[in-house]
Parts: sequence; structure tokens; C-alpha cells
Amino acid sequence: MTRRGFTVAAAAALTGIATAGDAAAGARRPQVPGPATGHSEFRGMWLASVDNRDWPTAPGQSAEQQRAELTGFLDTAVDRRLNAVILQVRPTADALWSSPYEPWSDVLTGTQGRDPGWDPLGTAVEEAHRRGLELHAWFNPYRVALHTDPGKLAPDHPARVHPDWVLPYGGKLYYDPGIPAVRRFVQDAMLDAVRRYPIDAVHWDDYFYPYPVEGEVFDDDATYRRYGAGFPDKAAWRRDNTDRLVCEMSERIRRERPGVRFGISPFGVWRNKATDPEGSDTTAGVQTYDDLHADTRQWIRNGWIDYIAPQLYWNIGFEAADYAKLLPWWAETVRGTGVQLVVGEALYKAGDPEQPEPWQDPAELSRHLTLAKDFPEVRGHAYFSGTEIAQDPTDAMARVVRDHYLRPVRPPR
Repeated sequence: MTRRGFTVAAAAALTGIATAGDAAAGARRPQVPGPATGHSEFRGMWLASVDNRDWPTAPGQSAEQQRAELTGFLDTAVDRRLNAVILQVRPTADALWSSPYEPWSDVLTGTQGRDPGWDPLGTAVEEAHRRGLELHAWFNPYRVALHTDPGKLAPDHPARVHPDWVLPYGGKLYYDPGIPAVRRFVQDAMLDAVRRYPIDAVHWDDYFYPYPVEGEVFDDDATYRRYGAGFPDKAAWRRDNTDRLVCEMSERIRRERPGVRFGISPFGVWRNKATDPEGSDTTAGVQTYDDLHADTRQWIRNGWIDYIAPQLYWNIGFEAADYAKLLPWWAETVRGTGVQLVVGEALYKAGDPEQPEPWQDPAELSRHLTLAKDFPEVRGHAYFSGTEIAQDPTDAMARVVRDHYLRPVRPPR
């Protein structure tokens, strides 16, 4: 049910190589028309770096090649009349900037900790803003590695320095969310980027406690015994840990740089109605409240986030999780709260022969936006992800642009 199978001062920090690339990118940059007045909506593109999903397409490319690919995606966003790029800059407890907390990501050079010779995040912010795009820095708080061998991590990786912080689960390594020092550390690591770069938003996806893996246990019993006193059960304690992460990060972002927004993109089902009468009319196999220990509705009600982008990655009429039933549930959930609703859209499913029949129709995605117009709480959409937006083999994204994005607009603030 999850969207991803593996599935975050700039100019002064650029190296000579990156600076030379600025002139070349400027020569290729398309003319950006002025945004329309009187209307705003979010039109976002996720750009995933984990496992080289979207960008960079392969580790070990030269700085010039990586920069050209990055600016190519930004140009594509402009061509599609989008206004925000959600760039994954902390994919696996590492960084796409020179962080004092964590090593350089191996998606850049193939070796975790190796300096790529340029400043990807700084360049992304500068080049996005040059094109009139917002840059939302996408961070994954707890995922450490896509394997379970700490020996493969950089020698100075915090997970090796603090092995007691780490748990293996489902073939991956994770930081233990129940340890207060872990929560503080991951916040510090992310806030370093907030402090040093003029990003427009901090963005998290759907990974808090990991998705359930059949036959495996996320073994945080020792942590629960140490820190779980006063909670009725482990699930309540885990939800409190996630709430603390969100609330504390919200407060710290606002103290550090008040203009930076905070958005989260959770799995699209809070709870099924059969589990909770206030849940959605769905029968999803995953519920964020129960399985990921993420009470997304509470974050909205408490005003801890500025926008929520639930991943409504199903077609209209899908029996277990119908887009047409989930959309009004989320609209009602944000109504009157001041939290903006951005709908996460599964562009990657369009034309995929393994997906249900409605996804074989290039107009399915456009119908989502047509339906969303009936709900004023919907402030825009975000598309997963950059590769599909650029390649668009079935013209599903082109159809969205023709039907709904006639002219550029500003993102809502």
C-alpha cells in the first residue's frame, strides 16, 4: 500500500565547478512567465534521491553531469507549469549538503561520506528560486540504511558511533524513535539545512515507525521499558514519540526561521471506519494511527504543520481506498484548522500494466483534479515523481497540464 518501494549561504558555498555550471544552466533556462494574479495553488513535484530513484540517476557522475540532470528536472517543472519541487536531501541518515552531523550521501558518489565536489542543496535552492519555483527540502527522519549491515556505513556515521540507537527491521536499519537523544539528533541534523539554506519548507514523507513486515517485530521492548512508564500500552507510547518529533520540530523550525513552512505527506488512510467511526470509509491494509504510530489528524488539529499532503495513491472507485471517498474525508479534517490540504497523486501508476484498469486511462489523474475542485479545502496537488513527470509515457501529466494548468500560478502561503 505504500507509494515507494525504497521509498530531503547557497551561492557562496558553490565550488568553482558548480559556479561554472551556473552559466551553462542559465543559458538553457526557459523563460518563466509571470504568475497569474488572484489565484494560488500548490503544484509540486517530488524528486527522490534514495537509491538513485529520480536524481541523480546514478552515483559517481561528475558534478557537471549531476548538476545538468538537476537543472533539467527544474526546467521540466517550469515546462509543466508547476511551482514547487520537493527534493529529497536526507534519504538515509546522510546528506546532500556538507553536514556537520551526517556524512555525504552515497547516492552522489557511490561512497557514503565522500565529498562530491559541489553543493547540491545550495545549487537546488538557488536554481529553483531563479526559475520561480519553491524548494521544499524533503527529509526522512529515521531511516538509516536500505540494508542491515552497520559495517557498510561511513566509519564516522552516527549509527556506528551510537549502535544502541539503531534497530534492524525488514531488511533495513532504523533509528529507534523512542530514544529521546535520537529524536533530538535527527532534528538537529535537519535543522542544520534550515539554518544554512533559504529553503521554503521542511517536508517529511510517510516513514515514521516502519511499515509492518509480516513475521517480523520492531524490537524496541528495551526502549519501552526504559521510557514507556505511564502509557497504557506500547502503541500509545510510540504515537507519543512521533507526536513529540512533529511538535518539537515544528517549534524549532519556527524559532530558527519563522518563514519556513513545515509539511508532511503521510500514507493516505488515518484509520478505517471499521476501526474508528471517525475514520474514512476505507478498508486499507495499513492505517497510519495504528501501524505507523502517526496520528496525522492530531497534527492538523494542533496546528503543528502548515500543510498536509496525504498520499491518495488510488484511483476513483478503488474498493479498499477510493480516491472519491478519501478526498472529502481529508477536506473535512483540515476544514477550519488553517492547515492547507495538498493531495499527493500517484503519477507513477499511470499506464502501469500492473495497476488497476482505471490507471490505463491517461485521463484518470485529470479526473482527480476535476473532483478536487468541488472541495475548497484542497489547495493543490503534488506528483510522484520527477522521472514520470519528465518521461510521461502515457501523457497523463500532459493531460493534467492541458486540462488544469493553463497558466503559471503562485503556491499558497
